[in-house]
Amino acid sequence: MGGFFGVVSKERCINDLFYGTDYQSHLGTSRAGMVTFHPDLGFKRSIHNLENDYFRSKFECELDRFCGGSGIGVISDTDAQPMLMNSHLGRFALVTVAKINNKEEICDKLLAENMHLSEFSSGKINITELIALLIIKGKDYVDGIENVYKTIKGSCSMLLLTEQGIIAARDSWGRTPIALGQKDGAIAVTTETTAFPNLGYETKLHMGPGQIIRITENGYEELRKPNKKNQICSFLWVYYGFPTSCYEGRNAEDVRNELGRVMGREDDVEVDGACGIPDSGLGMAVGYAEGHKCPYVRAVAKYTPTWPRSFMPTDQERRNLVAKMKLISNKDILNGKRLVFCDDSIVRGTQLKDNSRDFYASGVKAAHMRISCPPLIYSCPFVNFSASKNDLELITRRIIKDFEGENPSQETLRKYATTGTPEYDKMVQEIAKRLQLTTLKFSSIEALVKAIGLPKEQICTHCFDGSSFYTLEEQNEQN
Repeated sequence: MGGFFGVVSKERCINDLFYGTDYQSHLGTSRAGMVTFHPDLGFKRSIHNLENDYFRSKFECELDRFCGGSGIGVISDTDAQPMLMNSHLGRFALVTVAKINNKEEICDKLLAENMHLSEFSSGKINITELIALLIIKGKDYVDGIENVYKTIKGSCSMLLLTEQGIIAARDSWGRTPIALGQKDGAIAVTTETTAFPNLGYETKLHMGPGQIIRITENGYEELRKPNKKNQICSFLWVYYGFPTSCYEGRNAEDVRNELGRVMGREDDVEVDGACGIPDSGLGMAVGYAEGHKCPYVRAVAKYTPTWPRSFMPTDQERRNLVAKMKLISNKDILNGKRLVFCDDSIVRGTQLKDNSRDFYASGVKAAHMRISCPPLIYSCPFVNFSASKNDLELITRRIIKDFEGENPSQETLRKYATTGTPEYDKMVQEIAKRLQLTTLKFSSIEALVKAIGLPKEQICTHCFDGSSFYTLEEQNEQN
């Protein structure tokens, strides 16, 4: 995944830029970068590797070298960025939050047109550079960004720092968010509205899909109207969005509370309390306890001094170890209790299996698991919210493979993805068995959509039901 922050100010911007970018840290752990622009001194850029350290400690010692009233920053799980470009459009810096499924095809086409790629991360194509090359093929910035929309398969939101200010462009289907905030003397744009309150900004606008806005110290103007059709990722509210952030005007923690309340009201299990799995399961557990009229208990705590971030190392063996290290069971609360444990999702099931083993070792009498989203049946082709490389890394697909063989049909998969079918019930029971859970229940797609509060056609639920609400032809038409 990834997140970015940009600011245009009548004063020196680096303090807001630094802390605003830091508020994106839960979205990535690979690379981070910042760049500022000063009319006399030009662009100043710095990029650091975050795999063994934190954003703040990497950049704090060099803040005095940044100057000027405008800047953009990014924290990414992919490439080194920002990119700096000098082109017929002018000089600009670029940061992106993107997943490009046809990057090799685009790369081959650009090379055939005598363009070149100079930036590589671990020998791979730098997606941000690829986007920059598509932009400079346009007759102006808007035309270049529209070229990105028409060319890529996947998603891309971006910020361009130019000599005249910042250009913000949201993904053409709105799969990732951008919000605009304002205070006296400054305007900012960000992936996460969490970055605004402590810096004194008030959210003024949630940008629409494909909308392009230019920001200067005098205000902001729309360069391209938003598209009519939206497909924002529903997993923002379930998992990777920060609890205090709002997307499309809907607060993430409020959605998690509501998902828990609904499940708590409908659940008939007898328990002594509800416990959230930190961090993104906490909001659901608060709502579940309210809906089920049972106590909320903290039977599991996250060890934050050395493992504060929600994302993990890219190596799966280390991910498994870190997942175990950072969560600590409270035996004095678990012992002899029947508890509901609330979590955001089950991906591979490795961490949850370790958790349930720890719960029983601590003396829990019954471990009921409640999940705030439907089962993940499909890997995501649009957003990098998980490290899963293929469908068979999902516990659901491994179970379906055991039941149905190597290549289940789409019709068969739909049966497993539909709440209440015999296939769905059989799969959920098998997950519970393999993870040693007393009972297991997932929210339905209908409950998730209702909690978010947007029409189904405006929300992407592909990872749950395999659907992109609009046809490929409609998506191409919008692009």
